[in-house]
Amino acid sequence: MDDSSHLKATLNTWQLWGIAVGLVISGEYFGWSYGWASAGTLGFLAITLFIATMYAAFIFSFTELTTAIPNAGGPFAYAERAFGEFGGYLAGAATLVEFVFAPPAIALAIGAYLNVQFPSLSPKHAAVLAYLVFMAINIIGVRIAASFELFITVLAIIELLVFMAVVAPGFRLNNFVAGGWAGQESFTTGAFHGMFAAVPFAIWFFLAIEGVAMAAEEAERPSYSIPIAYIAGICTLLALAIGVMLFAGGVGDWRLLADINDPLPQAMKMIVGAASNWLHMLVWLGLFGLIASLHGIIFGYSRQIFALARAGYLPSLFSRIHPRLNTPWIAIVAGGVIGIAAIYSDSWITIGGQPLTANIVTMSVLGALVMYAVSMFALFRLRRSEPEMVRPFRAKLYPFAPIWTLLGVAICLASIIYYNRTISLAFCGLLGVGYVLLRFTRRTSGA
Repeated sequence: MDDSSHLKATLNTWQLWGIAVGLVISGEYFGWSYGWASAGTLGFLAITLFIATMYAAFIFSFTELTTAIPNAGGPFAYAERAFGEFGGYLAGAATLVEFVFAPPAIALAIGAYLNVQFPSLSPKHAAVLAYLVFMAINIIGVRIAASFELFITVLAIIELLVFMAVVAPGFRLNNFVAGGWAGQESFTTGAFHGMFAAVPFAIWFFLAIEGVAMAAEEAERPSYSIPIAYIAGICTLLALAIGVMLFAGGVGDWRLLADINDPLPQAMKMIVGAASNWLHMLVWLGLFGLIASLHGIIFGYSRQIFALARAGYLPSLFSRIHPRLNTPWIAIVAGGVIGIAAIYSDSWITIGGQPLTANIVTMSVLGALVMYAVSMFALFRLRRSEPEMVRPFRAKLYPFAPIWTLLGVAICLASIIYYNRTISLAFCGLLGVGYVLLRFTRRTSGA
């Protein structure tokens, strides 16, 4: 394989940390408060901490694979090495579903934010404009894209800290704990049902952090920088998640913030009023978190498409690198076409009474969980089959960390499948059809 099929290593530790946090940080701004509706504040806090331990265990385990096999394909490369073509396909397809299906929902959220400020601007048109802008930035060059991601991520973090500081004078612990166990004042076994239903919203706090693996091929010192980026990233996200939940839930009746898309502006409104400049600043700067995630996930899906095409799982067209910019520009465009089509199909297609974007978010979470499971099984398999493999970072608490990850994944999958049976069947059907097509069309010389 010639050098033209490889990406250049240009990313430093700070840029990788920016990608890790930026991929996820939109989850601190919206989506999570739906978990309060079923679990209550304390129940949701408990389930969030459980999910955080699952992600921490996953990251410690996953980093061994990322540093031992620094490939732009990330999970698919590990699974293929451990299990062959079927394992590679399953991990690659699941990751592709996660990263291609998440951006349309985030882009529509950006469109909704802009529509508030500019009512004449169609949310869908604004969402597509956001897609085009950040696709262009990713095409221009990886160093520029990563530097922009770091900059916008830092601004998003500052914005969350400003939110906490502004509402802090109105924080009352009694507000946060009132009815905190699924509407009850104290914990009972009945709270488990609501906590179980809230699992997907806790995952939203951390979903896609594993996307740093797809930047491994472009990291200057992957064995050094990736572990630091991952560990610092998960710590940053956990601290922000707890801070946002505590301060938002402690300013008044938290029930008013459940089941809405903008919990932070509404929480701030309780303290400073609707006319405050602080509130207007939050609405505008809230875009930073959404932009950071959209931009980062475009980076992630493009590397996954590129690597799958390079290995023969997708047409070779998608593995082409721009000769001057050294970016997988066709892969970037291809994922964008799918996302833009989903945006314009949102009001036409409904599944289970929910719009298309709500269902593709669930599909994205399913893809992530399947990929986590396959990656942990690959870790076990490679430990046995290739004990002499160079492993710059060995998984901490092995084998307990990957076992805990698998336990958490099983609980999360059970929750999502139970409450989303139609979309779960669609997900399985999509993977099945994709594998049949692969068996008939895969290039024998691709891998």
